[in-house]
Amino acid sequence: MNMKNPIDLIALILVVVGAVNWGLYGALNKMDLVAMIFGSIPIAAQIVYILVGIAGLYMLYAAFMKK
Repeated sequence: MNMKNPIDLIALILVVVGAVNWGLYGALNKMDLVAMIFGSIPIAAQIVYILVGIAGLYMLYAAFMKK
């Protein structure tokens, strides 16, 4: 993927964080990395989950619509 702007890089990082989190969740029987980091601040964890979801949608858009 060609990183043309900072949003592309941020989206890529968030998607990788999400992928690692899901991988750990599946492989280590429900170990949630985001919840471990932001467990004492539930709103922060929720914001991270929302940002990861938005980043995933953005990456889909970038993969199929951008030139």
